[in-house]
Amino acid sequence: MRPTDRPPTWQTLLAFSLVYFVWGSTFLAIRVGVREVPPFLLAAMRFLLAGMILYVWMLAKGAASPSRREWVSASLLAVLIFVFDYGLLFWAEQRVPSGVAAVMMATTPVFMVLSEILFLGTQRLTVRLVLALLIGIGGVAVLVSRSLNFGEVPIETSGAIALVAAAISWSVSSALTKKLPLPPSKAMSSAAQMLSGGVLLTLAAGVLGEFRGFHLQTVSGTAWIALGYLVIAGSIVAFTAYVWLIHHESPTKVGTYAYVNPVVAVALGYLVGGEAIGARTIGGTLLVLVSVIVITTTPARKPETDAWISDSSTSSADA
Repeated sequence: MRPTDRPPTWQTLLAFSLVYFVWGSTFLAIRVGVREVPPFLLAAMRFLLAGMILYVWMLAKGAASPSRREWVSASLLAVLIFVFDYGLLFWAEQRVPSGVAAVMMATTPVFMVLSEILFLGTQRLTVRLVLALLIGIGGVAVLVSRSLNFGEVPIETSGAIALVAAAISWSVSSALTKKLPLPPSKAMSSAAQMLSGGVLLTLAAGVLGEFRGFHLQTVSGTAWIALGYLVIAGSIVAFTAYVWLIHHESPTKVGTYAYVNPVVAVALGYLVGGEAIGARTIGGTLLVLVSVIVITTTPARKPETDAWISDSSTSSADA
């Protein structure tokens, strides 16, 4: 890119601010929403709305609708990303503070690098990565430990397990994304995945009995505002800023959201959500962030046989 092609600095700063702070704040919005709306149903409402808006928007811009094969791939990824990753995240936030949930989800790169080693071959197990993985796992151990709580209320085990499973599911989906046929437009690919995920989450909510006893008229304005924020700010505005950034900045710079979002979430959880911050949360957060920074700054190994791998698609990366 020529220097004259670079966008104004204020646009770049605005885009980074949206990705950093909006995505970081979505964890608290989820926490607010699941107090009144069943978790899988809330997630379904979010991604159905966001997916439809983004899908119609991309069609209006002239993007081609996904083929049948691409819809099948999007649906497969939607199971991992939306039903398991987001579904479990929303479910866990009924039991785990939003800041801690964000830190636990920040371990996704830890499991992602394992997926790259096992499935793609774009990473090899080095001493640097082994140490980073051990530090990240140690951070999770500190967060869920009942003996090292330093006076904080222990995290519910089921919620912690759900968050780890969600992070693993996201990492597996990220590896599969590069092997499945998806729309060439990143935004259309994300719209197809969100739409598929919204439908599957609705089915999951029905199977889990979340429609029984739930009445829309009982939901407060605060919960509706939280849902609107997740749809508009989290899934559309911040995602658009993310897509714009990956076309104008290096992946390393854009990837810094992975260790800024948890800090934002922990701070907002404490300042706005009334969530406690103690030595355990701080210690576990620092360990996880060190692990993520080391992993995300480790160059990928380019195997001789990976020429066919296409980076034509990306999943929505927000919470």
